[in-house]
Amino acid sequence: MTRFTYSLINNVMEPSLKCGVAGVGYLGKHHARLYHSLEGATLVGIFEPSDDAANAVCAEYGCTRFSSIEELGIACDAVSVVCPTDRHAEVSLTLVEQGCHLLVEKPLCVSSVEAESILTQAKAANVMVQVGHIEHYNPVMTFLEKEVDHPKYLTVERLAPFQPRGTEVGVVLDLMIHDIGIAMALVDSSIERIDSIGVRVLSPTEDIANARIKFANGCVANLSASRVSEKKAREIRVFQDSGYLSLDFMNQKGHLIKKSGPSLERHEVPVEQGEPLALELESFLSCVRETKTPKTDGSFGKSALEVALTITRQIQSSWIS
Repeated sequence: MTRFTYSLINNVMEPSLKCGVAGVGYLGKHHARLYHSLEGATLVGIFEPSDDAANAVCAEYGCTRFSSIEELGIACDAVSVVCPTDRHAEVSLTLVEQGCHLLVEKPLCVSSVEAESILTQAKAANVMVQVGHIEHYNPVMTFLEKEVDHPKYLTVERLAPFQPRGTEVGVVLDLMIHDIGIAMALVDSSIERIDSIGVRVLSPTEDIANARIKFANGCVANLSASRVSEKKAREIRVFQDSGYLSLDFMNQKGHLIKKSGPSLERHEVPVEQGEPLALELESFLSCVRETKTPKTDGSFGKSALEVALTITRQIQSSWIS
């Protein structure tokens, strides 16, 4: 099914994708903003239960508020699914039935069964699924992918103040899953062992978590996440034979320490600044237009989800015992 219109992009006529957003709350409104502004995209409309949120977006960008997910899907080529995580599968499957390509915010959904259903139905409908592991489109990750070579140990810390938004899942699915995906991509080895611990503070599920992941190639990743912190932080340190890298995903800066004979030399990292969400959506639209496999496709999202679910089960089982 082709519903493309065409626009002039870099002096070449390219398909202009009709885009929509399912859920325009805290994050979804930024998806709408970018679809409205990006070349090659037309923000057709949204689906949003909240009158205030829907009216604000429609007034600002002149798009349509659809009364159902089905109507949104019929009108669009590509849709961002930015509703609460526990509704990802329901909304995604409905949009797949309408032939829409999807960018589903991380995590893909809340179970392996749901993930498999989304991927199976998407394949049958010949539509693409990209999962919103946004840090993979952060310029910091681009630098890491070039510089990291056979890492031996990495540690990642992700901290955020408490927000009721997102507490339908624990901090592992809410925040740590970013760093699970990062570690899996950088280490590029199967996982041999996972050891986890977590603590409830303000919500029914874990708000603080730590996971130690041992990979088959010997690398160890130590991941810490908290959504009850007084400060925000998204930092990674990677240790390898040539030295180590210390990067800040939030501020897009950092440094690397390299061996120089018997001493160590510090070098500031030349990270090119950029808005990760804009880069992510640009990549999504490009993959749809050119029929390419996304960097964080549905299979990647499912793999990261399964690791996150293992960590969550370990944490919850320790509370019972």
